[in-house]
Amino acid sequence: MPKKILVIRFSSIGDIVLTTPVVRVLKAQLDDAEVHYCTKKQFAGILEANPYIDRLHFLEGKLDDLVARLKKENFDFVVDLHNNLRTRLIKSKLKKPSRAFPKLNWEKWLIVNLKIDKLPNVHIVDRYMETLEPLGIKKDALGLDYFIPEKDEIEEDWLPETHRGDIVAFGIGGQHGTKKLPLDRMIELCDKINKPIVLLGGKEDEENGRKIEEFFDRASESEDMADSLDKLGKKALIYNACGKYNLNQSASIIKRASYVFSHDTGLMHIAAALNKNVFSIWGNTIPEFGMYPYQTKFTILEKKGLKCRPCSKIGYDKCPKGHFKCMNEIIFDFWLP
Repeated sequence: MPKKILVIRFSSIGDIVLTTPVVRVLKAQLDDAEVHYCTKKQFAGILEANPYIDRLHFLEGKLDDLVARLKKENFDFVVDLHNNLRTRLIKSKLKKPSRAFPKLNWEKWLIVNLKIDKLPNVHIVDRYMETLEPLGIKKDALGLDYFIPEKDEIEEDWLPETHRGDIVAFGIGGQHGTKKLPLDRMIELCDKINKPIVLLGGKEDEENGRKIEEFFDRASESEDMADSLDKLGKKALIYNACGKYNLNQSASIIKRASYVFSHDTGLMHIAAALNKNVFSIWGNTIPEFGMYPYQTKFTILEKKGLKCRPCSKIGYDKCPKGHFKCMNEIIFDFWLP
């Protein structure tokens, strides 16, 4: 049996989190296995505390330089969980036994362009697991992993006093515009949640976070305005944490939360890895692509029945049709105790 395994997934946050069951079962089920992982340098923080990975390798600069470093390791088997041109080039140059996961590009093209659904009812994690069949590895029932380095664990006093108890985390970001609620709908959702909310996202989400926070900020309103907000039910306490914390620190906030709301993003998968109750918000993409929250309690918030959806397997900056019904017509039909 192979002893030294290379797992490859270059990007991005959510996709890498979704590969964590693979490295865990390799380490657990192969005797004396040495598991290496190859990704991009900017994603090192996702994996640096993972106890099932013996060594990380990073794609920096020229691909040939990476291949030269990997050749020195003399791997027994390569698990390709990205399956693109670069990973195929790496495998051809390493000349080692390998397996790549099925990307289902044809099936995705059919549903995006012709609305013909040939997608299997299989989560992407289970498709990742298919790559381990030659090794006799079986999937376990432990879900996703996310290990937060001790240095990134959030202390209670890092948060305002209003957000040190029962909180809800809301990941407001998204790689593409059509995967995010419009600002007015984010405000509507926060009003519906009606609990202390921590808004999570990157620097690019700071402005939206600030606008949401200001909308619910009674301190900046007149007494009459505060009374009007109360009548409208606008009682959400908002802390805009967008851009204030790194990814692992944001994960630490998620770990403190009772519920997590997120678009189809990496934070959604981090929340699943931390076994949170997830409210998953879908716009131009669909859960049927196989990337819904894995092995955790979740609720899908989406607008079904649109002839134009899905319009892309990834996303656009703006709705190609101009109406953005997939996000504008979602009904926020839930209740939090």
